[in-house]
Amino acid sequence: MDTILLGVNIDHAATLRQSRYRDYEACCGKMIEPDPVAVALAAEQAGADGITAHLREDRRHMQDRDLLRLREAIQTRLNMEMAPTEEMIRFALQIRPDSVCLVPERREEVSTEGGLDVAARIEDLKATTAAFTAAGIVTSLFIDPEPKQIEAAIKIGAPCIEMHTGAYANAFYDVPAREREYARLCEAARLAHSAGMSVNAGHGINYINIAQIKKIPHLHELNIGHSILCRSILFGIGEAVREMKARMGV
Repeated sequence: MDTILLGVNIDHAATLRQSRYRDYEACCGKMIEPDPVAVALAAEQAGADGITAHLREDRRHMQDRDLLRLREAIQTRLNMEMAPTEEMIRFALQIRPDSVCLVPERREEVSTEGGLDVAARIEDLKATTAAFTAAGIVTSLFIDPEPKQIEAAIKIGAPCIEMHTGAYANAFYDVPAREREYARLCEAARLAHSAGMSVNAGHGINYINIAQIKKIPHLHELNIGHSILCRSILFGIGEAVREMKARMGV
């Protein structure tokens, strides 16, 4: 089996910072903690294969300045999660992350609660993907593991999908429901792989369910944030990343 890469999502380091320092610019970035960039660098040193950061339209956690600093500071790969809006597309083309993951965004949600409905907007996402490809940026579509969404991703010409694993994670302790969701993920991964797309996954992956998640066929990368940052409170970000890598079998 090919090695699965680990992308560490650092959004919630910024969530913790913003809980006290909402007026980030007024503080000029000084004496503010935790610094998401420092967390990213420590994660890289512990073996993270990439860093993921979601710049939301309401700037509830990551700020523009964070993405600019990450682009300059990290040594691995920067994956920018973003809603496919004109503002975010312009910003991504400005900073040139290695990849973008297009996600849905609702202001009332705490975290992303489902996949992007790419089947409902094939033409504009095709144009967005083409613009990023021309700029040397790899585009991934964050979608639910549904055949119609994968078929739409194929039409769009996306080189990569990221399967939303939230339904599986939420059903984990309901064994029949979990196995149904797991089967959906496996089938979706096979379908995307057969079309030549890279297959990533993320949302709700933790130190327990990783034992089954890592067996999904054709996985290229897992993007994990909340669980790693929770573990880091007790053991430090370095140990949290190393433990997840060990449980992934890499």
